[in-house]
Amino acid sequence: MSTFLEIALFGTCAVRLKARDTIEIRGAKHRALIAILATAPMGRRTRTFLQNTLWGYSGYDCGHQNLRRALADLRKLLGSEFDTLFHTTNTDVELDLERLRFIGDARNGAFLEDLNVAEKDFRKWVASVRENPAQVEALCGHLPPATLRSPRPSVTMLPLGHLGNDPSLKALGDWIGEQACRVLSRSRFLSVISHLSGRAMAEKTTLVTEVQKTLGVDYLTTGFLRRSANGIICDIDFLDAKSGQILWNRNFQIANMRQLDDAELQIEHIARTVAKSISDTAITSSRLQPLNDVSDQNLLISGVGLMHRATMRDFLKSRDFLSEATNRQPNLAETHAWLAKWYVLNVMKGYSMDQKRDTQLAVDCTAKALDLNPESSLSLTIDGFTHNNLVHDFSTADKRFETALDVNPNESLAWLLRGSLKAFLNDGESAVSSNQQARNLSPIDPFSYYYDSLASTAYIAADDFENALVYANRSLATNDRHLSTHRAKITALHFLNRQDEARTAAEDLLRIWPSYSLQHYERSHPVSQEKLGRRALTAMAASGIS
Repeated sequence: MSTFLEIALFGTCAVRLKARDTIEIRGAKHRALIAILATAPMGRRTRTFLQNTLWGYSGYDCGHQNLRRALADLRKLLGSEFDTLFHTTNTDVELDLERLRFIGDARNGAFLEDLNVAEKDFRKWVASVRENPAQVEALCGHLPPATLRSPRPSVTMLPLGHLGNDPSLKALGDWIGEQACRVLSRSRFLSVISHLSGRAMAEKTTLVTEVQKTLGVDYLTTGFLRRSANGIICDIDFLDAKSGQILWNRNFQIANMRQLDDAELQIEHIARTVAKSISDTAITSSRLQPLNDVSDQNLLISGVGLMHRATMRDFLKSRDFLSEATNRQPNLAETHAWLAKWYVLNVMKGYSMDQKRDTQLAVDCTAKALDLNPESSLSLTIDGFTHNNLVHDFSTADKRFETALDVNPNESLAWLLRGSLKAFLNDGESAVSSNQQARNLSPIDPFSYYYDSLASTAYIAADDFENALVYANRSLATNDRHLSTHRAKITALHFLNRQDEARTAAEDLLRIWPSYSLQHYERSHPVSQEKLGRRALTAMAASGIS
C-alpha cells in the first residue's frame, strides 16, 4: 500500500501524507481532527461529536460549516488521496486505519502537547487521554490488525456509461450513480466509497481490476444507458470486484428525464437488492467455512443476518458468529451491542432456558459496549431495547433512545425502537411518527420485516387497525416466524370485527407455537396489563387462544 498517513500523537503532533510526495498537514484543528479519528474505534466519529469537540456549542449551523470547511481544506491539500483515506457520510467521518502509521510514543512528550485548541470539550478529551495514555498506545500500537479493521464490505457504484457524446445521458448516468451511493450509505453494514471517487475512476478506466485495486472495493455496481423508442433503458450490473464475476443484472426504463420520481424508486430497489445480495453472499460463505476461517466482515453480517431469520436453527447459529466477532474485535462496541440484542431476542422468542441469566448477559454486553464507546448510537439504542423489553424500565429506555438520537439523529434503529416504547406507553401518535421516521432513514434495511412488524404494533396503539393489518401481513410475507407479528395480526382482525379471519390467524400462531398461551403472554410481556397488552389478550382469547 503506497499511500498512508503518518501521525505522531505524543509531543509535537505531526501529521504527514506519505505518497509519491510527502505533504505536511499544519493546521491545528486539521491535525486535531485527524488525531480524534485516529484514536476512535474503527476510526469513525459522528459529525456532531467532531463539531462540538472542535468548535464548541456555538450552534449547529456554525459547527456544521466549520467541519465542512476543514474537510474541504484537507481535500484540497491531499487531492485525490483524500477519498482513499477518508470516508464521509451525512452523519459520520471515518479514517481508514489500515492507511495509518503511528510514530513515536509517550516518551516523546505529553499527548498532543503542541495542539492549543481552546474548546472545552477538546481540552477535556485530551486531559482524559493524558491521565491514561496506555489506552491510546493500546488502541494504536499493540492490538492485532483485526481490531483496527472495519468489519464491513466496501461497495461503490460507478456513473453509468453511454455511447457517443450525449451530455444529457452523461448527466443522468452520474446522477444515478450518486443516488445509489447515497442510498447505500444508509446501511450500517456497508462501507460505501464516495461517488466522487467512482466518478474519477470512471473517467480513467472501467476495468474492474483497476477499480478494485485503486478503490479497494469488494463489490461494484456499474451499467450502461441506451435510448429506445419509449425512453431510456438503464442496464445495471452487480459484480464481485475481486473476481470480476457478474452476480446479477437488472434493467429499468426512464420514460421522461424531467420526471425522475419513478427512477428514484427503481434506484432504491437496486440498492436494496445490492445490500441483500452482499448479506446473502456473506451468510452463504460463512456457512461453508470453519468458524476460524470466516472473515471479520462476514462474521458480523452473518451474525446479524441469521439473528433476524425465521428458523430457530439460524437464530441459534447467529450467536456463534457474534460471539466470535466479540472475541476477534474486543474493543469494538458494535459487536458487543449486537450480541446483546441476540440475548434480548432469545428471551422474546421464547427460546431462553434461563431468562434471568440471559437478561443479565444482555445488560452486561451493552455495558461493555458503552464502556468502549459511550457515544455509540447503536450501543445506546440496544441498551434502551434491553431496558424496555427485558428489564421493563421504560424511563431508562426512553433516556437511552433520546441520547442515541442526540448523538446521531439518523439512527434508524433508535427511531424504530423508540416507536415501540411509545406504543407500550399508549402514545400511538408518537409511535407511528417514530416508526415512519425509522423507515425513511433505512429504506434498504435487510430486516424490513422487523420494521413492518413494529409498524403494525404502532398502528394498533394509534387505533388504526386497517394499517396495522397491512403491515402485519407485509411482515409475515417475509418472515412468518415472528411471534409478535402474529399477535398483532390477530389483534387488528379482532378489532376490525373480522372474527373468522382472526380465528384463522390464531390457528396459524398455534401451528408454529403449540404451547403458546394467554398465561405465557401475561407473564412475559412488559405491557400485558397496559392498554396495548389488554387489547392483545382480549383479541387472542376471542380467537381461540386459551
